[in-house]
This record gives sequence, structure tokens and C-alpha cells, in this order.
Amino acid sequence: MQKILGYLRRAVQEFDLIQDGDRIAVGISGGKDSLVLLTALREFQRFQLVNYTLVGITLDPQFNGIAADYSPVSQYCEAMGIEYHVIPTHIGEIVFKLREEKHPCSLCAKMRRGALHDHAKEFGCNKLALGHHNDDAIETFLMNLFIEGRIGCYAPKSYLSRKDLTLIRPLSFAPERDVIHAAKSCNIQVVKSKCPVDGHTSREMMKQFIREQEKTNSGFKTRVFGAMRRGNVDGWGGKTYYRSLSMDNPETNGKPERFHMLEREIARRIKEGQYADLGD
Repeated sequence: MQKILGYLRRAVQEFDLIQDGDRIAVGISGGKDSLVLLTALREFQRFQLVNYTLVGITLDPQFNGIAADYSPVSQYCEAMGIEYHVIPTHIGEIVFKLREEKHPCSLCAKMRRGALHDHAKEFGCNKLALGHHNDDAIETFLMNLFIEGRIGCYAPKSYLSRKDLTLIRPLSFAPERDVIHAAKSCNIQVVKSKCPVDGHTSREMMKQFIREQEKTNSGFKTRVFGAMRRGNVDGWGGKTYYRSLSMDNPETNGKPERFHMLEREIARRIKEGQYADLGD
């Protein structure tokens, strides 16, 4: 968990994710990602760097009309002293029976997002934390590129003006392998998804593609994520990288701030004639 806390602290500082007084809803699916996120946010509170409160929210899709057993999550939250709510929904029935979606993930995700936003506000939260980790971001970026033909990803932090709610992803820098290790080391009991297409989605295909690329081109994921950062794709540049599309400000072309500082200092010295002996 120490590594995860390091990644979380970096994301909080890089993207300004958490401020004093925040009441943060944590979307808990019952899987390893969301439960590791909840644990990390609870542990991060102990450092007393930021004063915030947590509320756990689980949406039960009730696949095949059967309510899932989230008692392990409920007991886990109770042991940590975290307020927790399970919300029964008809998402599973709508997606698979009423709509009979051939590609159900998009509609399911959209409905879950809407319900999570509404219930986060209902429980008095101003922020909603989601458990997407670093591998998720890379996969989403490549799926958008290869499948939709566009450059984009979800943002590590985004404000929903209609809901007056801010979405944050504190595990944005955490690789999935470290999330898995943290879940095992903390003996976190997950609730296995009962989704009929679990493990047979486009995302699983992308995971396999990335694994193959890592085998033949070591460091593939690091380079892709680095490109996302340097290009500041959907805010992934954070405080380290930033970019302006204005032609009036070409300095900010996605370079690290420390590079800009160096360039400005060199430009100042050239203007003062300090490097005149170097010629053009």
C-alpha cells in the first residue's frame, strides 16, 4: 500500500484533486481497483495533509435480476469507519433484456455514471472518486485512437457544471500490477462481477494488445503515457506539462515547466549580450 499512497499523493498534488473540506464519494464496484482506492484514501487521511471525509457508494446492476452480495464491502467500510451505501438499480435488466445491446459496455457505463453522480449529490458530496488506474488511462487512449480515430482520454480531474460535481481519479499514476499487489497484501476481499460479458470486451482485447507490445517493445506503456503527458491530452499534463493552442504563446508547446525556465533564462542572457561570442 505504500507504493499506492505514493502514486495517490503525486496525483493529488499534480492535478489538485483534493482540498480541505471536501466530502468525497467513492464509487465502489466491489473490484480490486475501487477497494484499493478506498483504502488508500482512508490511509491518506491519516497523514492529515488535507482534511476531507469519505462516503462509499455501490450501484448494484442486479444482473439477471439478482441482487449481489456486497456484505464483505459493507463490513470492510464499517471496520474503517466509512459511511457506505448500496443502491439497487435495474441497469442490468435495461442493458441486457430490454435493450438487448450487442455492445452493452457503453450504455451500462453511461447509466452507472449518471446514477453515481445523482447519488453522490444526494449524500452531500462535492467530489466523486473513481478507481481508474494508469493502465486504464493508456488503454482508453489507445482504444479512442484505434477504434474511434481520435486522440483523447478521460481526464484525471473534471468538473460537471450541471451537477456541480468534480470527478477525480486519484490512482491515475498507479500501474495495475501495483494495485493487484496492494489488494493482495491488504487481504482485500473483492466481490466478483456477475456481468455476462465480463472478460470478453474490447478493453480486454486492448489489454492483450498492450501485453504483446510490452513483450516485443519493452517500455511501450511508459512511452504512450509519456506522450499523453507531454501532449497534455485532456489535462494529463498536469502541473508538470502544459500546452497552449494559441499561436501567440508558442512557448507552452507541451514542454516541462523546467524547460521553459531554462529557455527563458538563456533568452535573457542572449538579449543582454552574454553569449555574443558564440555567434548565431
